[in-house]
This record gives sequence, C-alpha cells and structure tokens, in this order.
Amino acid sequence: MIAEKLAKKFVTKKRVGLLRSHVEIVEALRGVSLRVRTGEVVGLLGPNGAGKTTTIKILSTLLLPDSGYASIYGYDVVREASEVRKLIGIMLTVEKGFYGRLTGRENLIYFGSLYGMEKQELEKRIDYLLDLVGLKELGGVDRLYEEYSLGMRARLALARALLKDPPVLLLDEPTLGLDPPSARRIRSLVRELASREGKSILYTSHNMFEVELVCDRVVLINKGVVAAEGTPEELKSKLPDVRTIEVYLKQLPEGLTEEMRKHGLEVREQNQAQDGLYVFKVLTRRPNEVVSDIMKLAVSKGADIVRIKIEEPTLEDVFVYFTERGVKD
Repeated sequence: MIAEKLAKKFVTKKRVGLLRSHVEIVEALRGVSLRVRTGEVVGLLGPNGAGKTTTIKILSTLLLPDSGYASIYGYDVVREASEVRKLIGIMLTVEKGFYGRLTGRENLIYFGSLYGMEKQELEKRIDYLLDLVGLKELGGVDRLYEEYSLGMRARLALARALLKDPPVLLLDEPTLGLDPPSARRIRSLVRELASREGKSILYTSHNMFEVELVCDRVVLINKGVVAAEGTPEELKSKLPDVRTIEVYLKQLPEGLTEEMRKHGLEVREQNQAQDGLYVFKVLTRRPNEVVSDIMKLAVSKGADIVRIKIEEPTLEDVFVYFTERGVKD
C-alpha cells in the first residue's frame, strides 16, 4: 500500500450571524505520503481533524483525492478502483451498515452474497470468522444484531472486513468505546492477521498504549501533513533528551520543593499518590546527577524517601510534542 503526496480540500459554509454564511475551504490533506508493507501494521495517528479518516477513505476508494497518488498492490485507487476494492477490507465504524433484525450470521451471509461469494465457500468462511472473532463463545452467532453489545458489534464489523480474506485492511479506530476484553481481542487479532497471515494493515487510534502494542511503525499527521514517522522507539528517540524523575515520600516536608527550585531543579507536579505517599516530578536532561541532588536536599529536610523512578518518554509524549509544536520531521 502506497500513498504519495495526497491532497484533499473540502468546501464548507460557515455561519456568520443569524442568516448569513460564507464559504470556507478546509485543507484536510496537504501532501500526505505513507507506505504499508506486507505483514506490517502501521498506526496512523493525529489529533481530531488531522486527516486520518480522509486518508483511509481515499485509500478505500470512498473519496477522490484532489492530487497525489495512491495504490494497493500496484492498482491505482482512482483509475482502478474496482480492482482495489477486491483487495481491501475496511472498518470505518463498529455499528453502521448492519441490519438489526438479522442475526450476526445472516448479516454476514447478506454481505458475502453482495461480494459474489459462492454459498459453500461463504458458509465455511463465516463459520471460521465467527469463531476467530469470538462471537461463537459469546453466543452471538444466531442472536439478532439489535441485541448485540458494542463489543460484539465491533467483532462482527471486523468479521465483515475479513469476509473476502483481503490482503489489506483499513481499520479506523476499531476499538473506540469498547470494553477492555473486546478491545484486547481486537488488538490480538490485528497482530495475528499481520504476523500469521501477512496482511498489510493501516490502523488509526487515539489510544497511545494500544498503538505501542499493535503497530510496527507509526505515521503521525497534523493539520494535513506528516509530522513524524518511524517505529515507536525511533519516535521516542527524536524527543529532546528530557526525562521525568518521580520521587515518592512518606511525607512532604514544608519548603522542600521550593528549596529544590532554588537549586535549579524543574519541579512540576506535587500530589498524593493512591497508596498514600506524596509524589512530585522533576524534569531534567541530567537524570543521574539530579537524583543525587534530590536525595541530598530531601535528607537535609528530613524527608523519608520511599522510591525514586526515572521515566522514559512514552508515545503519548511523542504525540503531544509533535502536534503541539507543529514540528516537521
């Protein structure tokens, strides 16, 4: 899957006053490029309105780009859209498009028939998928769709995306709003589909923890452009060399944090942890030296240190750094 310099504008009307409005042009994409290799899960991240869903819709042939190029297995998504659709499975929402008065199995039979699948092949595939996504164990095979929980609906949506056994999957926030067991099941399946079956998967999510678990690489877009890309570890390494030191105390002596600030330490948060300990955070580029300074100052104030923890940057830190600063990698 390849996208090169995709651009897309939308014309909207913005209300001015009670009866008037004026035309406004929104640039959803301004030259987004990305690549997803065989057997790879690539996370597409960005704040709301960054262009993630627009990118997914262009790659799935649901939207035409204003400029740029995209292809799936060598087929142009604009000129060869019918061939592209044979190769992709898409999950844009966990709820839309299903029929409430049909069972889970009947819904899949209906969509498989639309795809032109033969009856025997379709029934065998549906049995396999219902078991794969865990709907058999949840009793969702012959239950009406309108009785499904949100987690069951997400599992059925993934099963529908896999009906044709496509080599490419486009998953737009597939775990949004799900309970932990259902979200865990979806994440596990995505990893298996990539590693075991060699599927190319483009995966959008706002859950940074989830992205680190699921994705091999990450493409971060902001305001319609690519702000950074790489593996989670590569992106973390691009942050300024700042570490967070968490200091846990049995009590917080009066004037301790003020004394630390006088010695040039950047003390940020002070609060009480869940276990009843007091905790404060110090940002530094010299973690080893600063830990020694903290201990000396704490002892001088009579503080009883329980533990000190040096935190490495997280993918959430990467997200905030690149989106808030508008940094172009």
